[in-house]
Amino acid sequence: MTTNEPQTAEELLNAVGPAFSKLRRTSLLEVENPISAKDLSRTLVLNIVLEHTRDSDKEITVGAVAELLGVDPSVASRMVTDNIKAGYLIRAASQQDGRRTVLLLSAEGTDLMARFRHHQRAAFEYITADWAERDRLEFARLMLKYVGSLAHLNDRGLTDGAKGS
Repeated sequence: MTTNEPQTAEELLNAVGPAFSKLRRTSLLEVENPISAKDLSRTLVLNIVLEHTRDSDKEITVGAVAELLGVDPSVASRMVTDNIKAGYLIRAASQQDGRRTVLLLSAEGTDLMARFRHHQRAAFEYITADWAERDRLEFARLMLKYVGSLAHLNDRGLTDGAKGS
């Protein structure tokens, strides 16, 4: 270990938050088929729409985007409008309630998300290229486990206090 690396469990756990911040900043890493900074921001909304519409019975609205991003509805509305103007999202009438407007990925939005997924994979492979294969796969497994556990925060009410902040 170098002197810059956390030495104790406390130091290691305290370094996790800043590490997540660095992850977001390095997502523009110049690898094959890079994503523009603007499109990277757009993928926040597109990913939510994609995740919540995989099941054909689920629909997503601007209000749901706001809730899932933890932002004010007006902010979510501007983000959605930007994606619509860019051609990545379309508004459609709800099939469950004709009074509601739902969001769907356009063909261009689907293409961007495919490029983004490829970019993420390429960045992961580039960053971990000198890692042992076992370590790369274990890190990937633990990252997926971590992300899967995020859903439990709402179940326990831990995010409710943060929403009011």
